[in-house]
Amino acid sequence: MSFFLRATLKATIGVGVGDANASPSSALLLHILQDSSGRVATILFAHRVGTALEPECKTYRLAADVFNDIAMIMDCLSPMVPAGVMRVSILSTAGVLRALCGVAGGSSKASLSAHFAKWGNLAELNAKDSSQETVISLIGMLVGSVVVSYVTGFKATWAALLILLAAHLSLNYAAVRAVQMTSLNRQRANIIFSTLLESDSAIDLESLRAGDLSPKPKKDNARWIILTPAQVSQQERIFHRSGALHWTTPTQTYSLGTAEIGIPLSSFFKHGQTTRTSKTNIPMRDLATLFTHESYILYLHPTKPKSHASILLKSNCTVHTQLKAWMHALLALRVLSTSPSSSIEILPVLTTTLSTVNTRFPEYMQALSDSNWNITIPALETRSGRRVTLEWVYD
Repeated sequence: MSFFLRATLKATIGVGVGDANASPSSALLLHILQDSSGRVATILFAHRVGTALEPECKTYRLAADVFNDIAMIMDCLSPMVPAGVMRVSILSTAGVLRALCGVAGGSSKASLSAHFAKWGNLAELNAKDSSQETVISLIGMLVGSVVVSYVTGFKATWAALLILLAAHLSLNYAAVRAVQMTSLNRQRANIIFSTLLESDSAIDLESLRAGDLSPKPKKDNARWIILTPAQVSQQERIFHRSGALHWTTPTQTYSLGTAEIGIPLSSFFKHGQTTRTSKTNIPMRDLATLFTHESYILYLHPTKPKSHASILLKSNCTVHTQLKAWMHALLALRVLSTSPSSSIEILPVLTTTLSTVNTRFPEYMQALSDSNWNITIPALETRSGRRVTLEWVYD
């Protein structure tokens, strides 16, 4: 922090402080520009990722540290840049990154605090956390005040700064990895459901691909592989592609494609549009019939190189509906990925996999609940979700 303060004071030369030719108005305008750009960035960032901050709290908590450290480096680099537009741009960008750090860090921290408040003592937890941060900051400033008097050279200053920033990010990465979330976001749902389905010997991918609806013998529930939150936390990545569908096995992980859930009708039909016309090739009437008694509608787009699953949520959907739809999309794309032919029919696959999901899903949910997973928290939608209502119109 002491290195940062010293570099920031140097950066003010040429923009209003320390330069006899610079006016106080220049410094004031720079402050207004930095503050305004940061406020605008705060609004836009919150609008863009606001819904994703809670389900992906681990990702954005570490991203906040990355934003803050990059902003600090840019502030320290600013004295090396000629005064004028370039220096102002660098300082404004640093202000934007600090604003993003505030939004991402504050929101994700609130979600993590709620996770750790096991007995509803959220206020006490936040108070103690604030006290801890104050003590650590105070110790850091005291130590930094002593060290900065000895580290004065250019190379030594930058070496110390980069080492401290690397240690800061490494420790925060380890801390975030250690958090064992119990809600099922997209990545954790992929790991949990693919492991469960893979361990269920009653599910035959070849039969599902062939459209075989005959009942299969059930496997003993005690032999299902149900990962605990601690096991999943060791497998999940902090930074991952949102919406990616991965199938996890004991030996490796397959990338099946992508999925969107809670999308509007326009996005649902967009993936099915032909190249030359605005007409869609999605058999909506058949889908409406197939999913009449479900609270969602799923369709697959087996495009190259990766397939895509679109999920419409009906107005009566629940958290269990979202988890069921995601599990269905995961299983259906897994069936498609094992097909040697690219001309496989989508509807038969959806029909057979829906039958399997309806059979297995209630038991899976009970097993997950018994394994300390919180299946009542909606964590699959990372954008503002849409709901649809279907009405039959008879000719």
